[in-house]
Amino acid sequence: MKVLGILGSPRKNGNCDLLIDEVLKGAASEGANIKKIRLGDLDFKGCISCGGCDKTGVCVLKDDMTPIYNEIKEADAVALASPIYFAGITSQLKAMIDRFQSEWVAKYILRRSTKYEGRRTNKKGAFICVSGHQKDIFFKCARKPVAAFFKTMDIEFNDELYFSGVEHAGDIRSVKGALGKAYKLGVKLAGKK
Repeated sequence: MKVLGILGSPRKNGNCDLLIDEVLKGAASEGANIKKIRLGDLDFKGCISCGGCDKTGVCVLKDDMTPIYNEIKEADAVALASPIYFAGITSQLKAMIDRFQSEWVAKYILRRSTKYEGRRTNKKGAFICVSGHQKDIFFKCARKPVAAFFKTMDIEFNDELYFSGVEHAGDIRSVKGALGKAYKLGVKLAGKK
């Protein structure tokens, strides 16, 4: 069992960082192999709409995004984390999702059930999101591209955790039960109820 945590926040040691760490700790407690990817540390750009994937279903750009395709392929569960930025996910996470346009082409245009031979099925997916605001509408907006990504990648959107009123780095520690919920989510992603 491999659980992959992808951090969309550009802030190191921030609230999403703390939450994704707890998710991965929970998964590891059940024996899962875990890996964390911090998108803010990578050098890649979003989809440039070049059409290079139109015939192959493979992105032609080669940068720090390239290995992420295989990381997703090999994972049994994927947890994405992002704070709210302008009523949506961060540009880092959106750029990663947009680069999976090649997968969308492979699945829906080229009609391949999968680009990856041996891709694991029944993958689990979770989304963790924090916001400094108290408006739930922001979470609904942020959820949409995540749901589309999971659907394209044949990842079942199993769980989501949303925490509002979390603005400054470390504020999540004062939200009662937040870190515990993230830990339990990791346990669940690793296959336990």
